[in-house]
Amino acid sequence: MSSDPNCVFCKIIDGKIPSRKVYEDDELFVFHDIAPWAPVHFMIVPKRHIPSMAQVTPDDAALLGKIMTLAPRLAVEQGCRPYPEGGFRIVVNTGAEGGQEVHHLHVHVMGGPRPWLRG
Repeated sequence: MSSDPNCVFCKIIDGKIPSRKVYEDDELFVFHDIAPWAPVHFMIVPKRHIPSMAQVTPDDAALLGKIMTLAPRLAVEQGCRPYPEGGFRIVVNTGAEGGQEVHHLHVHVMGGPRPWLRG
């Protein structure tokens, strides 16, 4: 599995930086955001270093599908109310102009009582 020794998320995955882990398997590491925008806010991160969504390839389709099918389950487990009354938001920032701050692909999952939601 590729890793970038200078990447903060690679360091979190390797246990070199502490995190509040939500879930882990062979391909993914999930942890709470340190600056949450919502009552529930965690990130799903591939263990393999992929700089952004712009670098995914057709070979990553199964990994991306796994992320998208894991998100609803973890959202409810972390406190989001189930659909249709509740729900959650998924955000993937890509590149500097897309608001990406850490250049390791990560999927934000946010939810909870609605006042946090903007736009």
